[in-house]
Amino acid sequence: MFASYHWPLAHGRSLELGPVARLMGILNVTPDSFSDGGRYTSIDAALAQAETLIREGADIIDIGGESTRPGGDQVDAKEEQRRILPVIEALANRSDVILSVDTYREETARRAVHAGAHIVNDVWGLQREPGIAKVAADTGAGLVVMHTGRGRETLPDVIEDQLHFLRHSLKIAKDANVRDQQIVLDPGFGFAKETPKANLDLMARLDELHTLGFPLLIGTSRKRFIGTITGKDAAERDAGTTSTSVITRFQGAAIFRVHNVAMNHDALRFADELIKRGVTAGRS
Repeated sequence: MFASYHWPLAHGRSLELGPVARLMGILNVTPDSFSDGGRYTSIDAALAQAETLIREGADIIDIGGESTRPGGDQVDAKEEQRRILPVIEALANRSDVILSVDTYREETARRAVHAGAHIVNDVWGLQREPGIAKVAADTGAGLVVMHTGRGRETLPDVIEDQLHFLRHSLKIAKDANVRDQQIVLDPGFGFAKETPKANLDLMARLDELHTLGFPLLIGTSRKRFIGTITGKDAAERDAGTTSTSVITRFQGAAIFRVHNVAMNHDALRFADELIKRGVTAGRS
């Protein structure tokens, strides 16, 4: 779970996963994201926030132009691109940080990689616009394939549903000639896992997903189930988020997509030091 894994990305870049937890800083250039909507809609504000995330220890900046919160307003591809492409281009020109585009649209993904993105992060797991996989195959971009339960019947067992959905996504990727090395999986905490129990059951059994053979990305940041457990509003859920980052790190997760990079960075450094000493899943 913690062995070094070479993740090839677009534009000749790569990232080593495994021995050190990697942080993906969230940059929502949207008016309606659930905890920071409207804060980074201007290019100057977005670039300033990206610089903060990098300074705090982000290895990746994940740029999204459409809110994925439940009930969020859907935008068309043109508006999504209007929001994100100038930010991606500007960051690519002024920083060597790895850039990810948070989109499920083939056209947006292709244009974002052309603008400088290295990773495509698809919250529909290639199953809404399968052409996303062809973008990754054509460009060599890293590909984050996320599980979701939205818009479909789910299986009663949380891990069986993960395996059922993700195996279908992986077949789409294979059929498009995406190399296995390009793929990272995201179990999709909070995406049609509506109760704290569903999310906690998934977290407790996360290590069972290693049977698929791919690194795992965790995106729990400020989500509703953390608020239910802690009693905190979205903007006050960073401590709860950091706890889930440490818990899932001990279960072998490699990348952590978060709003508060600084807090997670420090906590995960301690987790990594313990992992070096043989501690996994909270046990020595």
